[in-house]
Amino acid sequence: MMESSTRRSVLALGLALAAGKGAAQAAYPSRPIRFLVGFAPGSATDTIARVIANHVANRLGQTVLVENRPGANGMLAAAEVVKAAADGHTVYFTSSSTITVNPLLYKKMPYDPTKDFQPVTLVLSAPFILVINPDKNLGAPVSNLADLVRIAKSTTGGLTYGSAGLGNLTHFTMELLSREAGLKLVHVPYKAATQAQAALLAKEIDMEFDTPGVLPQVTAGKLKALAVSTAQRWRDLPDVPTVSESGYPGFETAFWLGALMPAGTPPSIVKTMHDAIASAGDDAAARTALMRQGNLHMLNPEQFAARIKKELVINAEINRRANVQLD
Repeated sequence: MMESSTRRSVLALGLALAAGKGAAQAAYPSRPIRFLVGFAPGSATDTIARVIANHVANRLGQTVLVENRPGANGMLAAAEVVKAAADGHTVYFTSSSTITVNPLLYKKMPYDPTKDFQPVTLVLSAPFILVINPDKNLGAPVSNLADLVRIAKSTTGGLTYGSAGLGNLTHFTMELLSREAGLKLVHVPYKAATQAQAALLAKEIDMEFDTPGVLPQVTAGKLKALAVSTAQRWRDLPDVPTVSESGYPGFETAFWLGALMPAGTPPSIVKTMHDAIASAGDDAAARTALMRQGNLHMLNPEQFAARIKKELVINAEINRRANVQLD
């Protein structure tokens, strides 16, 4: 009887150990994590995603792969994330264009921004910077936004501007400025902000709103910054006024970059990923790289969800003024 009891105890212990081993194997993350990015390599979203991916890989001890799926202003990648398993191994790294602007511009959407995603964290926000090529002859010297507006109004056919694509916030912001200033501009959409910047450097277009990643070109004198889109001046360009200061009171747009997972992802997994990403703010190298792109926020999932809902309302009003319509 004693021997039978002992055997049962040993069997029970073995089963418990096996169960524990199974639980450990199922612990998150159990395999490489994919960061899906809806924009091209070298874009602000891609740059930040790669900084975060490297940090998260070290933090969680698991490989993090960054995969670019550019197209339709981030919608191709978004649609893939929505279909992915809600197990935390697929993370959507995106800019605010895809989540808080696309729904206002496109009649047919492959996702609902407030129902199909679980917000993880907003990483940073940043202004757009209005830049021109000082070596491109626009017909008269351009020292500020007022000069550019005056030239644009007197140019037959209108000046050209580049953007990171139809519906992108760079498109959205320039259309808002053109409405506020009473301009007729010619839009030249590219697949990425980096391509629009290259076109401006090559004198193929007249202007663009770019991200803070354009700063090296401005510092080198290859591009000239005329204004920033936020309510406050950008810390790295203290002498460059805001659009609002330049004659258009109340003008304000910005963009954010953040991480989301498929809806239904378990809260414990969301928290693990949030904590891993947010800890990048405490890593000197990661923090320095991120601060070149914008202001760090690292909102928690609830705060990020609230930000998205609030911004959808704000952008709807901005679009009423900008009047951007897409199929």
